[in-house]
Amino acid sequence: MHLKSYIPLLLLALTGSVACGRRSTAPSTPQPVAHEFRMPTLPPEALSDEERRDYMRLHFWDRFDFSDTLQLQRLDTAHMLGVFASYVAQYVSPHHPEAIDTLMRHAATSRPMFEYFQMLAERVLHNPNSPMRNDELYIPVLRAALATPWLDTWERLRPEEELHMALQNRVGQPANDFTYEQLSGTQGTLYGNIHSPYTVLFFTNPECPMCGQISAELAASPRINEWIERGDLCIVALYADSDTAAWRTHAEAVPATWLYVRNADGTILSEGLYDLKAIPSLYLLDRDKWVLVKDTVSVPELEEAIDRHAAM
Repeated sequence: MHLKSYIPLLLLALTGSVACGRRSTAPSTPQPVAHEFRMPTLPPEALSDEERRDYMRLHFWDRFDFSDTLQLQRLDTAHMLGVFASYVAQYVSPHHPEAIDTLMRHAATSRPMFEYFQMLAERVLHNPNSPMRNDELYIPVLRAALATPWLDTWERLRPEEELHMALQNRVGQPANDFTYEQLSGTQGTLYGNIHSPYTVLFFTNPECPMCGQISAELAASPRINEWIERGDLCIVALYADSDTAAWRTHAEAVPATWLYVRNADGTILSEGLYDLKAIPSLYLLDRDKWVLVKDTVSVPELEEAIDRHAAM
């Protein structure tokens, strides 16, 4: 995708409110562009698509002078967000997080340069409103921040907490267990009482408009309904906040085939078992409660992941 096509998408996402409970960090006012980012030149020999991606992943930032901190006052932040987003989308994946680690090491030559690239990474990879939010790629950014000499004891607290949360419930690892309570008062646990081949954890809130949209998408999906009817899928609509009255009032809006529960002991929030700075949030787990999809709002992504896992 061309760089410019990312800019309106990111600016819309990062300055607007897309979901409930999300903290929005608006980009600073763009400064006049002193010079546009210069892409690296591909070598003259013919390259396969994979070789081209490998080359660009390694050399994308070759023509950016990380030692020139004066340019930071003149760069167009919107343009650089697009540059960073394009780099991640086209050449980086969770299978190559070392590319982000390398980039942040280059930026760590000075505090101003590191803070600038940390800001770009935060808005593209970590901001709850970003369509490219990805914990696996943001983990190297947080580790790089904690490895720099630029942070004092108090400044380390935020990246330490964010790293702790990012390391929870990662794809390919077991999900955190929790206790739940049904409307009847019956209690259970994720691991002890839910035994379907697949489980969708749907973190929701009665006052969240987007939660209603996601709920409608799930309820309207023929594939989701088929899996539920066969007993292959359990959707756990989970309320993690403390307003019991609101939770009970909302019960009629939840399909009867779903498990509608709340985290009565409050440990999901108090112990940081799941990162709920943004809701709605969907997790897909397999029979053993290992995470297949982490923190998405895409119903098709859940369907594709179930198909892919079932075919293995």
